[in-house]
Amino acid sequence: MTAAARTPDSPARTLLDAEEIGRALTRMAHQVVELNRGAAGLVLLGIPTRGVPLSRRLAEAIERIEAVEVPVGDLDVTMYRDDLRANPTRTVGRSHIPVDVEGRTVVLVDDVLNSGRTVLAALDALKDIGRPARVMLAVLVDRGHRELPIQADITGLATGTAKDERVTVRLRENDGSDVVTIQRITATPEEKR
Repeated sequence: MTAAARTPDSPARTLLDAEEIGRALTRMAHQVVELNRGAAGLVLLGIPTRGVPLSRRLAEAIERIEAVEVPVGDLDVTMYRDDLRANPTRTVGRSHIPVDVEGRTVVLVDDVLNSGRTVLAALDALKDIGRPARVMLAVLVDRGHRELPIQADITGLATGTAKDERVTVRLRENDGSDVVTIQRITATPEEKR
């Protein structure tokens, strides 16, 4: 089932505007600091694509709170995904890990948590890099529909969604503006069979 083959069934509805995204990230930064009892030993790894700028923004917010610079990198999970055969056109990226994760608290950052499969791929990729003392998950939006027993430690917005709805996160770094929308999507005739 490819999202590109689906067509919108209704106009997009805004879940978070730019100001609300900013407030959510500030709240999430405070939660990271509280759960870690400070910023010492943290490293934030964004899951491409939109988890990367979110991790940078989260690190900036933590620095404003704690006056400590937190290392930020990105963790490409392409080769660890369980749907790679179904989507062979995925482009393999490169991970950038700024410090040794051994003994540190790694915060994986992503835009939307849905089935949990991307997070599983991130955990598998992380195993090949090192053994952190702790791994936490921070997501801007948790939309439900888990297929695996994975849960975010830090969430900007938890919202119930229908399976035929798409949550879209747009960020100024990638898309020119900040907004999170939800939209009902109609299945293609092939998907209805």
